[in-house]
Amino acid sequence: MSGLNTPGDPRPSPVVNAGKLWAGGAATAAVASLIAIAGILLGRGLFGIAVLAPKGQGVWGDASTGWYALGAAVSALAATGLIHVLLLTTPRPMRFFGWVIALATMVGMLAPFVVDASLGVRLYTAGLNFVLGVAIGSLVAGTAKTAIVPVTPRPASRPHPRPYR
Repeated sequence: MSGLNTPGDPRPSPVVNAGKLWAGGAATAAVASLIAIAGILLGRGLFGIAVLAPKGQGVWGDASTGWYALGAAVSALAATGLIHVLLLTTPRPMRFFGWVIALATMVGMLAPFVVDASLGVRLYTAGLNFVLGVAIGSLVAGTAKTAIVPVTPRPASRPHPRPYR
């Protein structure tokens, strides 16, 4: 699928290999889910921090562990959709993507501080959200760069040489 050009824009529109982009997005979703699960197991099992659920729930916690992992996967797919739209419609799509991911990661890091929990739980959850944001942002951006199909400009037509007489 090609992007949009404004009239008179000498640069060709980017062509995005959507299959490659979304395959990378799906792989990023799997990685993000595993990071969330590993982070929860690490926090609960090694540090004894009640990440997302009270300590009495055990290392695996309750259903919130699955929801957290699902949320990480959905975030990765949303980031993939965002970069796809940005690649097709905006100038400097990677710069805009970087800003959106940075701000979304900041929101994810600040969110634990609006709930009533101990400082350790809040800090650990903010750190886990930071790791998830960096992983999703870097993996999706890297995939997007490889999914852009280079467009070669057409060579300028040369006049045919005159025949010798």
